[in-house]
Amino acid sequence: MDESTELLAVRVAELYYEENKTQDEVGALLGITRWKVGRLLTRARETGIVRIDIVHPRARRLDVERQLRDRFGLKDAVVVPLPTDGEEVNPRVAQAAADYLAAVRPVPRTLGVSWGRTLDEVARLLAPGWTIGVQVVQINGGVSLNSKQGTAAQTAVTIAQKGHGQATLLPIPAILEQVETKRAIERDRSVASVRALGASASAYLYSAGVAGASSVHIDSGYLTEDDVDNLVAKGAVGDVVGRYIDRNGEIVDFALDERTVGIGLTELRAAEHAIFVVAGDAKHDVARAVVTSGLCSVIVTDEATAHALLEETT
Repeated sequence: MDESTELLAVRVAELYYEENKTQDEVGALLGITRWKVGRLLTRARETGIVRIDIVHPRARRLDVERQLRDRFGLKDAVVVPLPTDGEEVNPRVAQAAADYLAAVRPVPRTLGVSWGRTLDEVARLLAPGWTIGVQVVQINGGVSLNSKQGTAAQTAVTIAQKGHGQATLLPIPAILEQVETKRAIERDRSVASVRALGASASAYLYSAGVAGASSVHIDSGYLTEDDVDNLVAKGAVGDVVGRYIDRNGEIVDFALDERTVGIGLTELRAAEHAIFVVAGDAKHDVARAVVTSGLCSVIVTDEATAHALLEETT
């Protein structure tokens, strides 16, 4: 628009947004029609003269969500704005995931859930009565080797209880010392039935871990910092359902993967509803690996992570 029109748009916007005038009142004050006032307000928003920010903690960035769906062929995307008051972003993303899960249609009758700090927060924030009669199944082992940990079972139980359903747990470690031990345990009829139920779930809810010192696998006693350093040297950017992947979404250590208990990447890629919840700058690399390699059909994340994904050009 030319300079005179731009200045008029600024004045219209000031009167309408800052002085709370109606469009009729703005038109009368400036000697223009109500129709022209409306057109100038639209132009003001389109050209950036006016920016409207919805600052509620449960607001969403709908335009960014559309871009994620289009770029990566996702079934859905949920993007929350970054806090401006020093608040942590993780609870916002966890709340958005809880809201999304409660709104999924058709309602998943069998929900496979992983574990970790993010999903523990999702379970805590999920509204009681989010559904009725859900079957929640734990999709990867989670018995902690460290008494300070151990939220895996509680995460599944909480989600099930709040959905007036029941939880089926996988009460074995996430990673076993010997592959022969893992195979023997998986042959057990009760364990095999849980794994089969997990593999047939109608939806999955999971997050990702970082490949670094803050890994929940280190906290839980499954791996040492040296173990994780070696995985990083092999190209690991993080783990999904306990399985360490590279930037292409491929397993980086097949020997370790053979000792890892739970569903594999094939089931995630085949799922109609694979809901991936991820937040924070430290997880940008693993988020990119998950999204670009087809390991999720839905992403719930923060605005900074979404923009990092969209800026990737290769």
